Amino acid sequence: MSDKAALRMAEALTARCVDVVTKADLIGRLRESRPLRVKLGIDPTGPLLHLGHAVALRKLRQFQDLGHQAVLIVGDFTARIGDPSGRADARKPRSAKDIEHDMKTYAQQAGLIIDMDRTEIRYNSEWLGALDFGDVIELAAKTTVARTLERDDFAQRYAAREPIGLHEFLYPIGMGYDSVAVKADVELGGTEQLFNLLVGRQLQEAHGQPPQICMTMPILEGTDGVQRMGKSLNNFIALREAPAQMFGKVMSVPDTLLRRYWELATTADDAEIERALALGPRDAKLLLAEAIVRFYHGSDAALEAREHFEKTVVRKELPEDMRVYPLTIDLKQANILKLLVMTGLAGSNREGQRLIEQGAVKIDGKRVDDAQHIERSWDGKVLQRGNHQFVRIEARDAS
Repeated sequence: MSDKAALRMAEALTARCVDVVTKADLIGRLRESRPLRVKLGIDPTGPLLHLGHAVALRKLRQFQDLGHQAVLIVGDFTARIGDPSGRADARKPRSAKDIEHDMKTYAQQAGLIIDMDRTEIRYNSEWLGALDFGDVIELAAKTTVARTLERDDFAQRYAAREPIGLHEFLYPIGMGYDSVAVKADVELGGTEQLFNLLVGRQLQEAHGQPPQICMTMPILEGTDGVQRMGKSLNNFIALREAPAQMFGKVMSVPDTLLRRYWELATTADDAEIERALALGPRDAKLLLAEAIVRFYHGSDAALEAREHFEKTVVRKELPEDMRVYPLTIDLKQANILKLLVMTGLAGSNREGQRLIEQGAVKIDGKRVDDAQHIERSWDGKVLQRGNHQFVRIEARDAS
């Protein structure tokens, strides 16, 4: 590839990245005119991928579209350590059972963005599980405690005299060794992963490999507009979210994050983004929600989700096609908390209690504040969670 062509490709690939270590290395690697091995690691920390994960997945797809090889690393072994990156406390190691459960749908969800037919999927237990204690000591000798403590998350916890487990120091070493195992040319990650990516470069050089190019992407804030998107904070928009719920969650994003969501959660180019933002916050957000739902569910679902939002939220009407829950006669005295769990509007009593306290639960459009609330008759009543989930109760004979 010519110098000019390599430069143009590098400019396109590094667009909207935060860190590139180094761009000169990337240009040099592109000049070789061969498919680069582009690595992205995802630890199974829950069954759902969300729009925050999608930022790096979309960059990986960009590499694929230019003819490069995507290598998706499922961190089934490193998840046992728990990634401390960007955290103010220790993440508890996860059990093998939990990890196996979370991994089951990862490929399917990632396939909403990347081409899985052109993706090499690897599990890092393949090589990390084969290391003996001597191998671990040898790898640990490649970095220092002082350098590790330079990381913001560790430095802050150390200064605050918060505990740091020795096992947490092993996470970047394990993640870095992944790059050695798959011979990565490029590694993608969020900005909080830069230290881990640089350890990969260091370990590759120690093993006689050319050091990978490290590219970090911005962190996408969640629907609260403050914290990074995450399942534990319940501020996430899952890739498998139902269309109406996905649309509604996007509409709840603060106006101050409109540009950021357009840039990080859609495939729109700069000109499209400027045209949308010029329409004003409300219309720009409607188009944003429609664009995101369209990407994951298709045009018809996006239009239906918008109609649902305008009907139920803007005009405060009830949807015509809501789910019906058959309530047997012997349960007619069930309280609202029990019904939320029975109908699936809440996953547990604790979640139901939290929803009620937040004012997110309504019966026939009226807010419910008492978890023990009982209707004289539940027949025909409409239970509502938030603005987008409705269930109509239909009383039936228990026999």
